[in-house]
Amino acid sequence: MTEALKGCMCTETMTEAEMLSELGDLTAEYRDKPGGLIPALQVAQSRFGYLPESVLRQIAKDFDKSYSEVTGVVSFYSFFSTTPRGRHTVRVCLGTACYVRGGKEVLAAVRKELGIDVGETTEDQQFSLDVGRCFGACGLAPVLMVDDDVHQRVKPSKLGALLKAYQAEPVAEEVVA
Repeated sequence: MTEALKGCMCTETMTEAEMLSELGDLTAEYRDKPGGLIPALQVAQSRFGYLPESVLRQIAKDFDKSYSEVTGVVSFYSFFSTTPRGRHTVRVCLGTACYVRGGKEVLAAVRKELGIDVGETTEDQQFSLDVGRCFGACGLAPVLMVDDDVHQRVKPSKLGALLKAYQAEPVAEEVVA
């Protein structure tokens, strides 16, 4: 992806008009490329933190596709979200190896620690919770991911400290030129 990907504005509240005015610049380079819809959706989500209906409608219009076709792509890929997400995404693996080695207990502990269920976001917008089916680390099960960080042989009793380390991270300030 190019410089159009400037960083997530997840911690800022953008109006619908602000999102739509930025959208054209963000997705312009993908409009005429075969298969450009998915990268355009990825860029939009990475910038806004999620894909609200107004953004999906504008992308459908820009790509000359029906709204249902665009939402079909968004709903097919679990990466995409149509609701605001937290600064950090916690994914618990429930693939066979992780499930057998305690993934279910890890998930229960994360739910308790964060006070949310799968698909939800904490009130402070710090964490969103999801599950996955295999992260490719079966020999190190159970596995949990926070954003792109893979944590292996996770113990439910250690989750509080693990999550606190992410919560303590300072919010990156954008440099204004």
